[in-house]
Amino acid sequence: MRRLVQLGVVIAVAAQLYAAELANLRNGFSLRHERHEMLGATTRLYMGADDSGGYIDVPSGDIESFEPAPPDTAAASAGSQDLNTIVSAASQQHQIDADFIASVIHAESANNPRAVSRKGAQGLMQLMPGTASRLGVKDSFDPAQNVDGGVRYLRELLLLYNNDMARALAAYNAGPQRVQQYRGIPPYRETHAYVARVITDYNRKKLAERKQQSQIRTRQARAARTALAEARSTAAADGN
Repeated sequence: MRRLVQLGVVIAVAAQLYAAELANLRNGFSLRHERHEMLGATTRLYMGADDSGGYIDVPSGDIESFEPAPPDTAAASAGSQDLNTIVSAASQQHQIDADFIASVIHAESANNPRAVSRKGAQGLMQLMPGTASRLGVKDSFDPAQNVDGGVRYLRELLLLYNNDMARALAAYNAGPQRVQQYRGIPPYRETHAYVARVITDYNRKKLAERKQQSQIRTRQARAARTALAEARSTAAADGN
Protein backbone atom coordinates (compact mmCIF):
# COMPACT_ATOMS: atom_id res chain seq x y z
CA MET A 1 0.00 0.00 0.00
CA ARG A 2 2.82 2.35 0.93
CA ARG A 3 4.56 1.61 -2.37
CA LEU A 4 1.34 2.45 -4.23
CA VAL A 5 1.10 5.75 -2.38
CA GLN A 6 4.72 6.58 -3.26
CA LEU A 7 4.09 5.66 -6.89
CA GLY A 8 1.02 7.88 -6.89
CA VAL A 9 3.10 10.79 -5.60
CA VAL A 10 5.71 10.25 -8.33
CA ILE A 11 3.02 10.18 -11.01
CA ALA A 12 1.43 13.34 -9.61
CA VAL A 13 4.76 15.20 -9.58
CA ALA A 14 5.52 14.08 -13.14
CA ALA A 15 2.08 15.22 -14.25
CA GLN A 16 2.71 18.65 -12.75
CA LEU A 17 6.10 18.93 -14.46
CA TYR A 18 4.63 18.14 -17.88
CA ALA A 19 1.18 19.68 -17.40
CA ALA A 20 2.20 22.70 -19.48
CA GLU A 21 1.67 22.63 -23.25
CA LEU A 22 3.27 23.99 -26.37
CA ALA A 23 1.01 25.45 -29.04
CA ASN A 24 2.83 25.03 -32.35
CA LEU A 25 1.84 27.87 -34.66
CA ARG A 26 1.84 27.89 -38.45
CA ASN A 27 4.30 30.82 -38.47
CA GLY A 28 6.90 28.62 -36.78
CA PHE A 29 6.54 29.89 -33.21
CA SER A 30 5.76 27.69 -30.22
CA LEU A 31 3.86 29.30 -27.35
CA ARG A 32 4.24 27.72 -23.92
CA HIS A 33 1.10 27.83 -21.76
CA GLU A 34 -0.55 25.89 -18.95
CA ARG A 35 -3.83 24.96 -20.62
CA HIS A 36 -6.02 26.01 -23.52
CA GLU A 37 -9.70 26.53 -24.18
CA MET A 38 -11.39 26.39 -27.58
CA LEU A 39 -13.69 29.39 -28.13
CA GLY A 40 -14.86 28.83 -31.68
CA ALA A 41 -12.59 30.69 -34.08
CA THR A 42 -10.33 31.67 -31.17
CA THR A 43 -8.26 29.51 -28.85
CA ARG A 44 -7.42 30.95 -25.43
CA LEU A 45 -3.98 30.03 -24.06
CA TYR A 46 -3.78 30.43 -20.29
CA MET A 47 -0.32 31.46 -19.10
CA GLY A 48 -0.78 30.44 -15.46
CA ALA A 49 -2.21 27.53 -13.51
CA ASP A 50 -5.30 29.64 -12.86
CA ASP A 51 -6.96 32.59 -14.61
CA SER A 52 -4.86 35.08 -12.63
CA GLY A 53 -1.84 34.20 -14.78
CA GLY A 54 -3.38 35.92 -17.81
CA TYR A 55 -4.03 34.51 -21.27
CA ILE A 56 -3.41 35.05 -24.97
CA ASP A 57 -6.16 34.70 -27.57
CA VAL A 58 -4.88 33.13 -30.80
CA PRO A 59 -6.90 32.46 -33.98
CA SER A 60 -7.60 28.71 -33.97
CA GLY A 61 -6.56 28.46 -37.61
CA ASP A 62 -3.07 29.70 -36.70
CA ILE A 63 -2.44 26.71 -34.43
CA GLU A 64 -1.06 23.61 -36.07
CA SER A 65 -0.86 21.33 -33.04
CA PHE A 66 -0.43 21.00 -29.29
CA GLU A 67 2.17 18.95 -27.47
CA PRO A 68 3.35 18.52 -23.85
CA ALA A 69 5.96 21.09 -22.83
CA PRO A 70 9.19 20.05 -21.10
CA PRO A 71 9.78 21.18 -17.50
CA ASP A 72 10.40 24.92 -17.30
CA THR A 73 13.22 25.25 -14.81
CA ALA A 74 13.98 28.86 -15.74
CA ALA A 75 10.42 30.17 -15.66
CA ALA A 76 10.45 31.33 -12.05
CA SER A 77 13.61 33.41 -12.36
CA ALA A 78 12.86 34.60 -15.89
CA GLY A 79 9.38 35.77 -15.00
CA SER A 80 10.51 37.71 -11.96
CA GLN A 81 11.49 40.77 -13.96
CA ASP A 82 8.90 43.11 -15.35
CA LEU A 83 9.10 43.32 -19.14
CA ASN A 84 8.33 47.04 -19.22
CA THR A 85 11.25 47.70 -16.88
CA ILE A 86 13.58 45.59 -19.03
CA VAL A 87 12.47 47.34 -22.23
CA SER A 88 12.83 50.77 -20.61
CA ALA A 89 16.38 49.96 -19.45
CA ALA A 90 17.40 48.70 -22.90
CA SER A 91 15.81 51.76 -24.50
CA GLN A 92 17.80 54.16 -22.35
CA GLN A 93 21.07 52.26 -22.69
CA HIS A 94 20.95 51.81 -26.47
CA GLN A 95 18.94 54.92 -27.42
CA ILE A 96 16.10 53.15 -29.22
CA ASP A 97 12.46 54.08 -28.66
CA ALA A 98 10.90 51.79 -26.04
CA ASP A 99 7.66 51.55 -28.05
CA PHE A 100 9.63 50.36 -31.08
CA ILE A 101 11.36 47.69 -28.99
CA ALA A 102 8.00 46.61 -27.54
CA SER A 103 6.49 46.33 -31.03
CA VAL A 104 9.37 44.12 -32.20
CA ILE A 105 9.03 41.88 -29.14
CA HIS A 106 5.29 41.55 -29.67
CA ALA A 107 5.76 40.59 -33.33
CA GLU A 108 8.63 38.21 -32.60
CA SER A 109 7.29 36.23 -29.64
CA ALA A 110 3.92 37.66 -28.52
CA ASN A 111 5.79 38.67 -25.33
CA ASN A 112 6.47 35.04 -24.45
CA PRO A 113 10.03 34.64 -23.02
CA ARG A 114 9.89 30.88 -23.69
CA ALA A 115 8.96 31.14 -27.38
CA VAL A 116 10.95 28.90 -29.72
CA SER A 117 10.68 28.96 -33.52
CA ARG A 118 11.08 25.95 -35.79
CA LYS A 119 14.40 27.35 -36.96
CA GLY A 120 15.65 27.49 -33.37
CA ALA A 121 15.23 31.20 -32.58
CA GLN A 122 14.65 31.69 -28.87
CA GLY A 123 13.12 34.05 -26.36
CA LEU A 124 11.41 37.41 -26.46
CA MET A 125 13.35 38.79 -29.43
CA GLN A 126 13.85 35.38 -31.09
CA LEU A 127 17.64 35.24 -31.15
CA MET A 128 19.26 32.49 -33.16
CA PRO A 129 21.94 30.63 -31.14
CA GLY A 130 24.75 31.97 -33.33
CA THR A 131 23.52 35.56 -33.04
CA ALA A 132 23.04 35.18 -29.29
CA SER A 133 26.58 33.86 -28.92
CA ARG A 134 28.03 36.75 -30.93
CA LEU A 135 26.11 39.22 -28.76
CA GLY A 136 27.29 37.58 -25.55
CA VAL A 137 23.84 36.34 -24.56
CA LYS A 138 24.40 33.22 -22.46
CA ASP A 139 20.73 32.43 -21.76
CA SER A 140 18.27 33.45 -24.47
CA PHE A 141 15.37 32.52 -22.21
CA ASP A 142 16.41 35.13 -19.67
CA PRO A 143 14.28 38.20 -20.58
CA ALA A 144 16.89 40.81 -19.58
CA GLN A 145 19.73 39.13 -21.50
CA ASN A 146 17.55 38.42 -24.53
CA VAL A 147 16.15 41.95 -24.81
CA ASP A 148 19.54 43.58 -24.26
CA GLY A 149 21.12 41.41 -26.96
CA GLY A 150 18.20 41.83 -29.36
CA VAL A 151 18.16 45.62 -28.96
CA ARG A 152 21.93 45.82 -29.52
CA TYR A 153 21.48 43.84 -32.74
CA LEU A 154 18.55 46.06 -33.74
CA ARG A 155 20.70 49.14 -33.13
CA GLU A 156 23.45 47.68 -35.35
CA LEU A 157 20.92 47.27 -38.16
CA LEU A 158 19.45 50.75 -37.73
CA LEU A 159 22.95 52.26 -37.93
CA LEU A 160 23.75 50.07 -40.95
CA TYR A 161 20.67 51.32 -42.83
CA ASN A 162 20.87 54.96 -41.67
CA ASN A 163 17.84 54.58 -39.38
CA ASP A 164 15.67 53.17 -42.18
CA MET A 165 13.21 51.35 -39.92
CA ALA A 166 11.73 49.17 -42.68
CA ARG A 167 15.10 47.88 -43.92
CA ALA A 168 16.36 47.29 -40.39
CA LEU A 169 13.26 45.25 -39.59
CA ALA A 170 13.57 43.31 -42.84
CA ALA A 171 17.19 42.49 -41.97
CA TYR A 172 16.19 41.45 -38.46
CA ASN A 173 13.63 39.08 -39.94
CA ALA A 174 15.35 37.74 -43.07
CA GLY A 175 19.00 38.63 -42.51
CA PRO A 176 21.15 41.55 -43.74
CA GLN A 177 22.45 39.48 -46.64
CA ARG A 178 18.93 39.26 -48.11
CA VAL A 179 18.39 43.00 -47.80
CA GLN A 180 21.70 43.55 -49.58
CA GLN A 181 20.82 40.97 -52.23
CA TYR A 182 17.49 42.63 -53.09
CA ARG A 183 18.63 46.19 -52.28
CA GLY A 184 15.69 46.63 -49.99
CA ILE A 185 12.99 44.54 -48.35
CA PRO A 186 13.23 40.99 -49.76
CA PRO A 187 10.21 39.78 -51.77
CA TYR A 188 9.16 37.34 -49.06
CA ARG A 189 5.56 37.40 -47.90
CA GLU A 190 6.57 36.65 -44.32
CA THR A 191 9.10 39.51 -44.23
CA HIS A 192 6.69 42.05 -45.75
CA ALA A 193 4.00 41.00 -43.26
CA TYR A 194 6.49 41.21 -40.40
CA VAL A 195 7.67 44.71 -41.28
CA ALA A 196 4.10 45.93 -41.73
CA ARG A 197 3.02 44.35 -38.44
CA VAL A 198 5.79 45.99 -36.41
CA ILE A 199 5.41 49.44 -38.00
CA THR A 200 1.61 49.36 -37.68
CA ASP A 201 1.84 48.44 -34.01
CA TYR A 202 4.49 51.10 -33.41
CA ASN A 203 2.42 53.79 -35.13
CA ARG A 204 -0.62 52.75 -33.11
CA LYS A 205 1.35 53.17 -29.89
CA LYS A 206 2.59 56.60 -30.98
CA LEU A 207 -0.88 57.80 -31.98
CA ALA A 208 -2.26 56.67 -28.63
CA GLU A 209 0.63 58.42 -26.85
CA ARG A 210 0.01 61.68 -28.75
CA LYS A 211 -3.70 61.50 -28.01
CA GLN A 212 -2.99 61.01 -24.32
CA GLN A 213 -0.54 63.92 -24.27
CA SER A 214 -3.09 66.12 -26.05
CA GLN A 215 -5.73 65.21 -23.50
CA ILE A 216 -3.32 66.02 -20.66
CA ARG A 217 -2.51 69.42 -22.19
CA THR A 218 -6.21 70.13 -22.65
CA ARG A 219 -6.95 69.28 -19.02
CA GLN A 220 -4.04 71.41 -17.82
CA ALA A 221 -5.18 74.39 -19.91
CA ARG A 222 -8.75 73.98 -18.64
CA ALA A 223 -7.53 73.83 -15.05
CA ALA A 224 -5.40 76.96 -15.58
CA ARG A 225 -8.37 78.86 -17.03
CA THR A 226 -10.57 77.74 -14.13
CA ALA A 227 -7.95 78.81 -11.58
CA LEU A 228 -7.57 82.23 -13.29
CA ALA A 229 -11.34 82.75 -13.36
CA GLU A 230 -11.61 81.85 -9.68
CA ALA A 231 -8.76 84.24 -8.82
CA ARG A 232 -10.45 87.06 -10.70
CA SER A 233 -13.79 86.30 -9.05
CA THR A 234 -12.16 86.35 -5.60
CA ALA A 235 -10.38 89.61 -6.40
CA ALA A 236 -13.66 91.19 -7.58
CA ALA A 237 -15.45 90.05 -4.44
CA ASP A 238 -12.69 91.64 -2.32
CA GLY A 239 -13.05 94.89 -4.23
CA ASN A 240 -9.56 94.76 -5.68
